[in-house]
Amino acid sequence: MTDYNTQLIEQRRELHQWPEEGWTEFWTTSYIVKKLQAYGYEVLVGTKVINPEQVFGRNQKLVDLGIKNALERGADPKLIEEMGGYTGCVGVLDTGREGPTTAFRFDIDCVCVRETDDPAHKPNKEGFRSQHDGYMHACGHDTHASIGLTLAHWIADHKDQLKGKFKFVFQPAEEGVRGASAVAASGIVDDADFFFGSHISFMADSGEIVAAPYGLLCTSKYDVTFKGQPAHAGKEPNAGHNALAAACNAVVQMLGIPRHGGGMTRINIGTLRAGEGRNVIPSSAHMALEVRGETSSINDYMSEQVMNILEGISKGFGVSYEVSQMGAAVDFTNDPELSELIAEVAKETEGVEKIIPDGNFGGSEDISILGRRVQQHGGKAAFFICGADRAAGHHQSTFNIDENALKTALGMYVGIAKKVNGI
Repeated sequence: MTDYNTQLIEQRRELHQWPEEGWTEFWTTSYIVKKLQAYGYEVLVGTKVINPEQVFGRNQKLVDLGIKNALERGADPKLIEEMGGYTGCVGVLDTGREGPTTAFRFDIDCVCVRETDDPAHKPNKEGFRSQHDGYMHACGHDTHASIGLTLAHWIADHKDQLKGKFKFVFQPAEEGVRGASAVAASGIVDDADFFFGSHISFMADSGEIVAAPYGLLCTSKYDVTFKGQPAHAGKEPNAGHNALAAACNAVVQMLGIPRHGGGMTRINIGTLRAGEGRNVIPSSAHMALEVRGETSSINDYMSEQVMNILEGISKGFGVSYEVSQMGAAVDFTNDPELSELIAEVAKETEGVEKIIPDGNFGGSEDISILGRRVQQHGGKAAFFICGADRAAGHHQSTFNIDENALKTALGMYVGIAKKVNGI
């Protein structure tokens, strides 16, 4: 008899040791593909599940390094070649009996955080800390991937008790909301009758399930490069066009964008790097920023204001600029029927002690793009929270998850599969 609980923990700890940032998860994808194939799934990779035209924030140098690292860690060269430079995969299992197509999404990338050296930190104490210095599964995506793989194993083992088709979407590059747009645009979930995804911990503790989190914010991420003209800062400053001054003025104006009366707005300029030397008029500046809005229209308003400011700054300071979109997410609301189903499943799931009907997520998650895609094609979609105690907040160097919560999360997904696809 398969010990699914042991599988949950062992996989999570193995994945935790080899974190990979978005669009570089070649070893992680290879690990997942091999597992799914062993369970009897058809597995799709590369442009079969990624639309390159909708890829955000992918750095080719980092991609090449990710491929090199994956091969050094024993990834199958033929599989890496088949992936064609794109990470993530989709496992498909058809029961052979007529029924709904149900899709599940699990994200697989890590955060660019160095894991703590504190000997009391459980991954240090028990020997599964990150082996990739400067990178860490500090948001729980290692648990997400392990839950997805274990659920896939359970469904394969219980195929005779189920009907319809299952799709397991292992999505790259959730951090920075960079990956879901390309997966959605591939059309891989367009035939889904039902779509489910979740996040571990975040806004709930062990034993808690949030059936219908709200407040998934729309967001757009941009990189902006200003190009000016260098000149001697003492002899002939008038010959230069100051890209640093342009960028600084843009920052001030962006932070002063009037907030929208129709709902919540956010803007943050996270980085600003500029200039070449103390006595040179700065000829280049680079900034990374994001806007967020409660709805798509409010987010569009914020983006439009940013673009207006960039255009005005360009003219006023005599500099050119380039904008690259690096990520996106939309607002999302569960289909009420699926929120009710999740609550019903929670009542029957071992380890669930408290069912929270809803709660303010207060951030962005690009599962929203996949969920909305399913809804637009006539399916129903839902996102929920599987609570878990944590040693520290998400994205912190001391983050660690209560591994007992993985069993509860798996129980939730098994219950969903039975409710939706059970004979």
